[in-house]
Amino acid sequence: MPSARLQQLLKFLESSPDDAFLLFAMAKEYEKGGDDENAMTYYQRLYESSPEYVGLYYHLGKLYERQEKPVEAFKTYTEGMGVAKQQGDQHALNELAGARLILGDEDDFL
Repeated sequence: MPSARLQQLLKFLESSPDDAFLLFAMAKEYEKGGDDENAMTYYQRLYESSPEYVGLYYHLGKLYERQEKPVEAFKTYTEGMGVAKQQGDQHALNELAGARLILGDEDDFL
């Protein structure tokens, strides 16, 4: 049975199905419960509806890493770095660059 928080978020989503914050919160809630499959579903919905939501990229990249998909993680971090640059979000840019650096450099993923 879904947690009370998850049930509440699902109810909110009924009236605002593309709300970026709610989609992100759903993904994080599923992650917290160890349900990476549903977390991925909500991250993908968020990506499709709000690709400018910069917080998405770090967490989605980490999920790809846990799923042992380093190429997808590297691409996600790289794309997120572009979004962070466009928005002038230096903190997010640094966080994404650091996560990407841990995976390797571009030569490892060409």
